[in-house]
Amino acid sequence: MVEQETATRSLEETLREALPPATVVLHNDDVNSMDHVVVSLLDSVPELEPERAVEVMLAAHEHGSADVISCPLERAELYRERLERHGLTATIRRS
Repeated sequence: MVEQETATRSLEETLREALPPATVVLHNDDVNSMDHVVVSLLDSVPELEPERAVEVMLAAHEHGSADVISCPLERAELYRERLERHGLTATIRRS
């Protein structure tokens, strides 16, 4: 059991080094409706559940920005581009 946990931890560390994590950040805007933002989040980031999309939208609205998801950089770039296609402002923060 200990060997398996060590191997799993080692694999996770290797993946983290090979695929550095990044966080997609959604920024608030005064143009898009809250409904549009939630639908855009759900359409752009398949891992998000509806409740989480609402939380992200509200956090961005109240605080100016909100973390959407942390994932490998390449996937984060894809999600940022998808959000931008929906007319939202998103950036990537390297973790």
